[in-house]
Amino acid sequence: MEFRRLGRSGLVISEIAYGNWITHGAQIDEEAAHACVRAALDAGITTFDTADVYSETRAETVLGKALAGQRREGLVLSTKVCHPVGPGPNDRGLSRKHVIEGCEASLRRLGTDYVDVYYAHRYDPAVPLEETMLAFADLVRSGKVLYVGVSEWTAEQISRAAGLARELRVPLVASQPQYSMLWRVIDSQVVPACEREGLGQVVWSPLAQGILSGKYLPGTAAPSDSRAGTEAGKGFVDMLVGHWMKDEGALRAVQELGPVASDLGLTMSQLAIAWVLQNPSVSAAIIGASRPEQVKENAAASGVRLEQAVLDRIDEILSAYIVRDPARTG
Repeated sequence: MEFRRLGRSGLVISEIAYGNWITHGAQIDEEAAHACVRAALDAGITTFDTADVYSETRAETVLGKALAGQRREGLVLSTKVCHPVGPGPNDRGLSRKHVIEGCEASLRRLGTDYVDVYYAHRYDPAVPLEETMLAFADLVRSGKVLYVGVSEWTAEQISRAAGLARELRVPLVASQPQYSMLWRVIDSQVVPACEREGLGQVVWSPLAQGILSGKYLPGTAAPSDSRAGTEAGKGFVDMLVGHWMKDEGALRAVQELGPVASDLGLTMSQLAIAWVLQNPSVSAAIIGASRPEQVKENAAASGVRLEQAVLDRIDEILSAYIVRDPARTG
């Protein structure tokens, strides 16, 4: 496993991070979840990502139990706040009340005294940004949060938050966007803004919800053990990548990546993750898994270097299906 600094901060993270969206507390049982976490640790992964909203808070609890007994200082643990986690009007958003209470609840579920990175899971237009950033600042000063991040914020939102972070002396160091060979909406605006402000990208869905693994074939039903083949994952797959799943041309194009990967001695999943990590603004790629062998396979993408000719060939194959519009952020 190779490691990178998170943006311009001093925090060092594994360039492959383990995430448990959809899987823990939903798609797989607790025993399988613990096996996947053990596989991640065995592969040298030190960075673990979750959120309060994942599986209606169950994902945090499962991850906390799976990491119990590990040396806390050797882990980088992240969670998020914003999406609804209860029935009340203050059980959501980025108000001071919810940010502070949400952090306390996440710490209890995770079984830890602090989180390394606490993300604003989305931008909240109903709350003054000053209120949100002050709440994050107070959590940092209390020692319950070490660094702050944002997820799926636009370049303009990130720049405004970074200005406030400097005033409040808050270490705003991370952006967590969707990013893959097929979904490149951050390239033109978010990445340059983050480079100016010192934020690193910790990207999710580098496999485009499994499409880039090659498991979804044109004209064929999704495998029963795949994310799109389960009740827990199908809705999210439809929402995020349904337009590609229904486009046989896109699925055929993805299959053309098979020989490219094979020539390099890689699986298609490893090629997709390695492609994400070629971007110098990317600090880590988050992988999810339902089986330990998937963790082992995907973690092996760490350290892979792709020649420019390979990157050009990937662009040639996928050119008709790549989404680049920065307005799609979030």
